[in-house]
Amino acid sequence: MEHEEAKEEQKKSITTRKKVAVLPWMRNPVDVSSFNTCPLSQLPFLNPRLEEALCSNGIDSLFPVQLAVWQETMGPGCFDRDICVNSPTGSGKTLAYALPIVQILSTRAVKCLRALVVLPTRDLALQVRDVFATIAPAVGLSIGLAVGQSSISDEISMLIERPKLESGICYDPESRPVELQSAVDILVATPGRLMDHINNTKGFTLEHLRFLVVDETDRLLRESYQSWLPTVLQCTSSSVGGLFAHVSNSLSSGFGPLRTIRRVGIERGFKSKPYPRLVKMVLSATLTQDPSKLAQLDLHHPLFLTTGKIRYQLPEHLASFKLICEPKLKPLYLVALLQSLQGEKCIVFTSSVESTHRLCTLLKFFGDIGIKIKEYSGQQHQSVRSKTLRGFREGGIQVVVSSDAMTRGMDVEGVRNVINYDKPPYIKTYIHRAGRTARAGNHGRCFTLLHEDEVKQFKKLLKKADIDSCPAYTVPLDSVQSLRSTYDNALEKLKENVEKETLKKQKIRFNSSSKRKR
Repeated sequence: MEHEEAKEEQKKSITTRKKVAVLPWMRNPVDVSSFNTCPLSQLPFLNPRLEEALCSNGIDSLFPVQLAVWQETMGPGCFDRDICVNSPTGSGKTLAYALPIVQILSTRAVKCLRALVVLPTRDLALQVRDVFATIAPAVGLSIGLAVGQSSISDEISMLIERPKLESGICYDPESRPVELQSAVDILVATPGRLMDHINNTKGFTLEHLRFLVVDETDRLLRESYQSWLPTVLQCTSSSVGGLFAHVSNSLSSGFGPLRTIRRVGIERGFKSKPYPRLVKMVLSATLTQDPSKLAQLDLHHPLFLTTGKIRYQLPEHLASFKLICEPKLKPLYLVALLQSLQGEKCIVFTSSVESTHRLCTLLKFFGDIGIKIKEYSGQQHQSVRSKTLRGFREGGIQVVVSSDAMTRGMDVEGVRNVINYDKPPYIKTYIHRAGRTARAGNHGRCFTLLHEDEVKQFKKLLKKADIDSCPAYTVPLDSVQSLRSTYDNALEKLKENVEKETLKKQKIRFNSSSKRKR
């Protein structure tokens, strides 16, 4: 992921002084900041059962981006156009698309997969599933999850169901195949596991799909993920050939399971009437403006919703600070900063999985500093990450040291501070890291630890988000000096730990190699 971002930034640097080509529909966006929050009681067309479900979960009004999407989708336009949203992190984009989709799907009592939400990571998919789960059951809709968290067979049993056979009647499977049906109305998925189901799961079909949501669009378009997007678009653009129609023969032979019979009355259209088109919603805090990438989505008269005229925007109530550190003493400044924050929830970001592991291990060797610290990275097993997130949300863990696995979309209530232990290489990285705090109208702070020779480069990076100044934050020097002896001991323990882990990895590789030779 970082490698792809590096190539993208290099391309941009070559054309810095050239005017960037912008698609016509992006030139006159709808300014979301012109909308105010709206109480649910004043929201037009809202299903009373959805209003009750939202209120029971502590939501009594919609944020501007949510209201803007609602008015564009539930008003006279009613999804006549595809929706593109570029809005700061924490502004409420998930509910912005979840609410109108659930409202519209609830108007027809049929059981088939009609909405698909695709996200780049498991943890983000789990979070989005939870948002849908707060409202969809209230109107009789069921949510499915396809992220590879459980075995493929367990996922299939949750996504696909066989109709119950009438008692006392035996069916010959040779003469009358049992029709498999979707057990869910809405599916939240990661691209890899979605492709597994498209290619291999009998009864799994996208032929009834009405809504496709591409969340964190810029990342999903940057990485191919087994060509998931062209595959999904191909599966949903199948032609209709009569009352009982099959998926178009233009699909490759690899899509055998998709050749299922349409059931009367549940397709995207109504029997002989034309099919409604597939509605697409794309969202990101850093939505790409690259025409070649956006062209992959095949958008229909897209409507662009954004916040103001600045492309990269930070949350409204975020305060950014820089903390200048002496060379080789950065861990001491970090510990002193954490102690000065007095147990407030913090996420500490590093540049890599390896840096995350080593920094977290080092902090644990500092002894009792009165702060519960845990590691979080994409290299850990899903169950370990989920346990860490749960402890962080519940307050048992005060500080999480993370790689950029946690930068995009993750929402943990009560995170007051984000700390960039390693300077973010790109403005997009800074935007997504900083966006873990100051969410949903709350206040938050983002601290970036820098050496003197990094200050000038960091200032240039912030300029891309129209940030002209970043005040310096200081920690008492005596707090840093008081940790020196503890730091020296911690470094020795870290060195021993690294050597042990290296030997362990070498032993595992040697054993694996020996088994292969046998």
